[in-house]
Amino acid sequence: MCILLCGSAGLIGGLFTARSVRTWYPTIAKPWFNPPAWVFGPAWTLLYLLMGISLYLVWRTMGAEDARRAALLFFFLQLLFNAGWSVVFFGMRRIFLAFVEICVLWILIAGTVLLTLRISAPAAYLLIPYLLWVTFALVLNYSIWRLNGAK
Repeated sequence: MCILLCGSAGLIGGLFTARSVRTWYPTIAKPWFNPPAWVFGPAWTLLYLLMGISLYLVWRTMGAEDARRAALLFFFLQLLFNAGWSVVFFGMRRIFLAFVEICVLWILIAGTVLLTLRISAPAAYLLIPYLLWVTFALVLNYSIWRLNGAK
């Protein structure tokens, strides 16, 4: 269930990404380090799987109810912002607004990692690849914004 919940954020994002990735995205300038399109599907599939396992580990943890509640709040907020980024970047095609959104997402993920670490170290470690990928995506988003006339 936890993996499906995390994957649903990807499905929501995918609804907004699918059309733009074929029409709009190929027409905008991208930096030299923009990965090939085939990288994104496997990367996000793995990340949603790791997120789901992490969520499960936190969800089933007994005790430390306040810490657990805070970690889950941050987890669900970051999941909402995760789906929201695709809506803003690909759906609305608002590159700068997507950059602002992904900065908030990064803060929420970092907070989730720190709060999760207090409950379950393995659950927190499972989120590190996600934080690293979003760090890369943040730099990529910023670069795309700068290359496209900072619109």
